[in-house]
Amino acid sequence: MNIFNLFALFGGLAMFLFGMNIMGDGLERFGGGKLERVLEKLTSNPIKGVLLGAAVTGVIQSSSATTVMVVGFVNSGIMKLRQAIGIIMGANIGTTVTAWILSLSGIEGESFAVQFCKPENFTPILAVLGIIFIMFAKSDKKKNIGMILLGFTILMFGMNTMSDAVSDLGDEPWFGNLFTMFTNPVFGVLTGAMLTAIIQSSSASVGILQALSATGRITFGAAIPIIMGQNIGTCVTALISCVGANKNAKRAAMVHLYFNIIGTILFLILFYALNSAIHFAFVTEPIDEFKIAVVHTIFNVMTTAVLLPFSAWLEKLATITIPDKKHEEQQTVVLDERFLITPSYAIERSMTLTTDMAYIAQEAFETALKCVDDFSDKKLKLVKEDEDKTDRYEDMLDTYLVKVSGKDLSYKDSQKVSLLLHAIGDLEQITDYALKIATLGEEINSKKIVFSEKATEELAILRAAVTEILELTITAFASDDRRSAEKVEPLEDLIDELKAELKTRHINRLRDGKCTVELGFIFSDFINSLEKISDCCLNVAVSIIQLSDDNYDTHQYLSDEKESNEKYKERYNEYCKKYALPFSKSGIGN
Repeated sequence: MNIFNLFALFGGLAMFLFGMNIMGDGLERFGGGKLERVLEKLTSNPIKGVLLGAAVTGVIQSSSATTVMVVGFVNSGIMKLRQAIGIIMGANIGTTVTAWILSLSGIEGESFAVQFCKPENFTPILAVLGIIFIMFAKSDKKKNIGMILLGFTILMFGMNTMSDAVSDLGDEPWFGNLFTMFTNPVFGVLTGAMLTAIIQSSSASVGILQALSATGRITFGAAIPIIMGQNIGTCVTALISCVGANKNAKRAAMVHLYFNIIGTILFLILFYALNSAIHFAFVTEPIDEFKIAVVHTIFNVMTTAVLLPFSAWLEKLATITIPDKKHEEQQTVVLDERFLITPSYAIERSMTLTTDMAYIAQEAFETALKCVDDFSDKKLKLVKEDEDKTDRYEDMLDTYLVKVSGKDLSYKDSQKVSLLLHAIGDLEQITDYALKIATLGEEINSKKIVFSEKATEELAILRAAVTEILELTITAFASDDRRSAEKVEPLEDLIDELKAELKTRHINRLRDGKCTVELGFIFSDFINSLEKISDCCLNVAVSIIQLSDDNYDTHQYLSDEKESNEKYKERYNEYCKKYALPFSKSGIGN
């Protein structure tokens, strides 16, 4: 083996890792967060958890990614530690899929069907399809399929390059002696663990072992401890990811580590005990890609089958390792940064939190109106708490969404981030105006101010209209309901006209001496705050409609909507009748 073989070996490894990364990213983006939602919802029993963990890992080709997601779920309170254990075990089984795919290169036969099944023969076709999808397809889904195909091609090309680079090592005595050392189980396990910890992927380290097996100098006795060590090494990613997480998230990472260590110890004891008694003939025989995949699968399936019934013990062991401290509260991190590896799911979590923020804003507004009707310090305090809460939500979401926007997003996901960034600002402003209304209620109460009968009646109509527009907006946002969103603009236009009319009437009362200046300031601030809330609602509703239309020209949208939409005119007329002012001279009401 010369220096150029060494260059080829590392170049092949680089392509292998890059291809795996490209393929994994493509699979994640193609799934669009669906796999994470499945993990989140369908973990009611351990067996189901194992199956789900295996399926998700088999699809995304990374047990580390699955485990990191699970740590994030536990850290966010989405999943309990006991639910996570089954998924962690299943992830070890799912990661064997890569080894089986890579083993296809070792199949033998002269028929066209057998030859076509060899990756080196069918991957060029996948490469051509992949580059066509990436360069010419318009939809994100087709582009993601292209990434998957191209990533798989690069991965297999890297695998073949590594195999070709080390093919001459079979004749090197030192190489055979090196792998003779690995027949020492402890040394083999440590080597496998360190290699996997360095490259952060058990699938990749198994692939490297499969490439080296092409030399014919790696025996079963050398490969088995290395394979078991690779499972331990993959725990490093989860252990790193749990830094700064809460105790249950750290325990999930520890369960992953204990599961693999205990499984390795049990398997080693069983295997070498039987070998000392039976003397397996295959231990000294060369191992190939296919047999490595078989050993890898048997080890992971057996370990899961043996330890699954003892999942409660693993949970207890992790709890003993990371105990609870007295008077310490577990903090739930709703927007966990671990979800950033799957931007679509991170955006979905942000949408959930923004929806919670919207309901808080609605609650603040309703309580603020009660402060005006029947003031109490308790009600004012509740509005202030809601306003503080939405401030914190805005800061948290804004910081998180900026990080999400730095990821490689699809066009649709990028639009969703824009919608959320606009929405959180408007929702926070609604609570600001709600607090202003509540403080007006405090002033009305302290100064014993009473509105005239006409002013009270007029305010009741405007309040009802703003209450409805807020309900429509939150319904539209929470359920992505375009029909509700389309009802917002005509109502907001009517609210603008109602405000103008109420101001005109208020000025007339001032001129006639039926209203005081002090009361007039409060009246004006009240209707201004109500109208500003409706403006915020319109901003959110228009963003929802534009998201479904792939259109972000707000002014053009509003102009087109009024000029050409008969539905708009029909709804506007309905609202005019519903919120008619008494004795109107301006056409608003009767």
